[in-house]
Amino acid sequence: MIFPVIILAGGKATRLGKIAKNTPKSLIKINNHPFLYHQLIYLEKQGIKEVIICAGHLGFKIKKFIEKKKINLKIKYFNDGKKLLGTGGAIKKILPFVKNDFFVMYGDSYLPINFRNVQKLYINSKKLGLITIYKNKNKLDKSNIILKSGNIYYDKFKPIKGMHYIDYGLNILNKSVFKYFNLKKKFDLAEVLNLISKKNLLTFMLVKKRFYEIGSLHGIKDTEDFLNK
Repeated sequence: MIFPVIILAGGKATRLGKIAKNTPKSLIKINNHPFLYHQLIYLEKQGIKEVIICAGHLGFKIKKFIEKKKINLKIKYFNDGKKLLGTGGAIKKILPFVKNDFFVMYGDSYLPINFRNVQKLYINSKKLGLITIYKNKNKLDKSNIILKSGNIYYDKFKPIKGMHYIDYGLNILNKSVFKYFNLKKKFDLAEVLNLISKKNLLTFMLVKKRFYEIGSLHGIKDTEDFLNK
């Protein structure tokens, strides 16, 4: 059975200015539909059955959209609340409601990738986490991953020389890796990935096709063009 998908949709989209002032980023219209609609339709086609959305900024609008959806998915909605938890904290908070293993993706990403193939590689690896990566060389964003002798090292906050890859935006995690963190302090998913890469608990899948995102104005244009095709 394919794992459930957690969508992290709590960002404030400050780079988008007026476009996202009164609209959560995941509901920005892309080709006449909220971006979240495109994501959910795509996940349904991938065979996904369960989606969990972690919201924050203007999350009530996302909840309202979900309630009106006409998509054959089981969707759960959670909100950070008044205290911001970070992307890692948002996942930690909902762990009682998820099974042992789950996909994680972002509310501003569209990822042309086969989820079942990613899950198969993760299961065969016997690791506790998987990160999809793309050979970026600082083109789409700042590279944050280095590969050495088949091992992966990830650090979003302190990039080092030789990092030519970037996280593609789709991860699989076992809930046990969150035992190293607690909700007393805000923490990012990037901190979780960094830690388990240091502990050699992280495997990877190299993706050849680029990802699409709506976190920037040029990203929105690229995503619209891609979805038009």
